[in-house]
Amino acid sequence: MADFGRFFLPGPTEVRADVLAAQCRPMIGHRGKGMEELLARIQPGLQRLFCTSRPVYIAASSATGFMEGALRNGARRRVLSLVNGAFSDRFHKIALACGLEADALTVEWGAPHDPAQVADALAGGRYDAVTVVHSETSTGVLNPIRELAETVHASGDAVLLVDSVTGLGGAPCDTDAWGLDVVLTGSQKAMALPPGLAFAVAQPNILERAATIPGRGVYFDFLEFEKYALQHQTPNTPAVSLLHALEAQIARMDAETLPVRLARHEAMARRTWGWVEEMQARGTPMCILAPEGYRSWTVTTIALPTHLTGSAVNAAMKSLGFTISAGYGKLKDTTIRIGHMGDHTVEELDVLLDALTTVVTR
Repeated sequence: MADFGRFFLPGPTEVRADVLAAQCRPMIGHRGKGMEELLARIQPGLQRLFCTSRPVYIAASSATGFMEGALRNGARRRVLSLVNGAFSDRFHKIALACGLEADALTVEWGAPHDPAQVADALAGGRYDAVTVVHSETSTGVLNPIRELAETVHASGDAVLLVDSVTGLGGAPCDTDAWGLDVVLTGSQKAMALPPGLAFAVAQPNILERAATIPGRGVYFDFLEFEKYALQHQTPNTPAVSLLHALEAQIARMDAETLPVRLARHEAMARRTWGWVEEMQARGTPMCILAPEGYRSWTVTTIALPTHLTGSAVNAAMKSLGFTISAGYGKLKDTTIRIGHMGDHTVEELDVLLDALTTVVTR
């Protein structure tokens, strides 16, 4: 097995060997006492991670499933989608696919959303739900979720549906204190688990809404998730092996503590930003796409010099034994992305950045 610390995709992230090994535990009946005990052990750690007293729902799906679930349970008719990258655009497209009236409030890729602009868009009372991506994985932008939540709630009856797929567990996301109506994430990002699990928290007002929406579907019916979560069960067949891995990783995260984990992610982010400044000082014209104050703690998108392409840099790093990512979508050839999240350390990141230096300064 390759040494840990050479895989820096912005998802899936590298997974510790002991967490992978936990998946080899024997199967258990998913409606028996063993499953209830397993989920009861897992739940408190998930609540600490989400900073919530609410039940954390667990689904055998990607986070996209809970994006759809958030809309089917939390949006009545009209949705305002805050779009500043590929994944916030996906949220908008899901709203349309669910048959909702959805408008996109679009800003330039690489820019955050301004609460004042959002307030203006909500002023007419047209919308009952707002979608937003906390950490936009395609651009490395960290949206001001706390301020956006205040803005949305001040507008009247609208709710905020938050995709925190590359935010939660790597950047501050205080679900209850910030009044986030729905927050969702996936297992394969800052939680440093294999792909295949999705997690969500819904506040009581969302459940009240869901009860009035007849077309909320079956697989992601939040009323069912709530009922089963309170019984330490899942409404649908769970991914048993992944839950064993989750239990192992929850223990690791609890031992580290959330404040220390967040501080480590911030330190990795700042080291990456500092490296870009070092390259600039050496005459390599590159820059961070996201502006200061709105940069993700888990993924940095770097605009490359014109003589380099994301694919070429990615391939060169692969030849040195490291994995990063080219840009995403329309940014594929002009940027690279470094995923500094999960269980990585600044020391491991330094080794990666040393290799990257040789690639971009050739």
